[in-house]
Amino acid sequence: MSRSLLGKVLGILIVLGAAVTALIVLRRVHVHPQTDDAEVFANLIGIAPEVEGRIVKINVRENQFVRKGELLFEIDPVPYEYALETARSQRATLEGQIRDLQRTIGAQNSAIQAARANSNSAQARIASAEAAGEAARASVDAAKAELSRQQADYAYAENNLIRLEPLLARQFVTVDLVDQARTSRSVKGEAVRQARSRLALAEAQWASAVAQQNEARATYQQSQAQVDQSIKSVGILDPLSGQRQAREAAVKNAEYNLARCGIHAPFDARVTNLTISEGAYAHLGQQAFTLIDARTWWVVGNFRETELARIRPGMTADVYVMSRPGHKFEGTVESTGFGVTPDESLIGKMSHDLPDVQRSLNWVHLATRFPVRVRIDSPSPEDFRVGASASVVIRGDVTKESN
Repeated sequence: MSRSLLGKVLGILIVLGAAVTALIVLRRVHVHPQTDDAEVFANLIGIAPEVEGRIVKINVRENQFVRKGELLFEIDPVPYEYALETARSQRATLEGQIRDLQRTIGAQNSAIQAARANSNSAQARIASAEAAGEAARASVDAAKAELSRQQADYAYAENNLIRLEPLLARQFVTVDLVDQARTSRSVKGEAVRQARSRLALAEAQWASAVAQQNEARATYQQSQAQVDQSIKSVGILDPLSGQRQAREAAVKNAEYNLARCGIHAPFDARVTNLTISEGAYAHLGQQAFTLIDARTWWVVGNFRETELARIRPGMTADVYVMSRPGHKFEGTVESTGFGVTPDESLIGKMSHDLPDVQRSLNWVHLATRFPVRVRIDSPSPEDFRVGASASVVIRGDVTKESN
């Protein structure tokens, strides 16, 4: 074969090879979109204490990997232990006051029953005294009537004797008749004296009955006052019982604050931006350092808008990080972006006034790139760093999870 023919064959083969290669590359680019403009991301949280105090111990160092539940640092718990003891003491004091008051109320309830019994007894004594007073009053009236009758009889006997004694000197009457008159007067006088005594006794009994009646009424009023006072004393338990919830809440709050003196890792993470040391004063809600969530990693790759039609959530992706370029990580497309900041060089600035439109146009218009988020399926915390460069190749197949 001549040299010219061999040259022509080689030229044709080179052209065909270049064309095939271009077709393969073009097909791969269109079928499997890829980009080198990607970065690694992870969730970040700032670790801030929920209580204030001096930091007495730091158990981590910068860039250390920590497991969920590990103690990161500790705030001086002594003030919060004192606060918990105080809250528990106040709760115990309140419970003691409630128990003492319950015993007092029990005694007061007994006193109420006794006071009511005394009141009923006093009412009975009042009725009895009133009956005795009525009886004594009747006795007084009867004694007065008897005294009046006896006085009348005595007056008659006295007048009869006065009439007979002058007649005895003239012998118009006998001595026996005068003696009988004198005896009758003496008997009637004695009857008058006895009637007066009975009247005095009846009046004394009536006065005693009145005094007993007044005493019974006074006793009844006193017993009623004791009943009212005992009833009012029973109601003072409600305010103390209402304080129970507040004291219990104070104890729980003190326990919560004491438990928050130790700050623990909420998940597997890596410590970063650690710029504090033991002895520093930690303020409530003030960030001490940052934790990188090592459980979930993803990359955000910027793809041309012409490629977005072939990228759907659930597709598999190959991820390469610059720190390990030869190692392929498998990922899954989570979402595609739906907005980026407009390019001011193309449309100008948007404001509340009139639009500021550019007066010169670019002859070459580049496709806008939109972020595509790809989650790493089985990430290794040692291989990923936030902000690291990465490359992403989108595969056409869809994972079973997305189906």
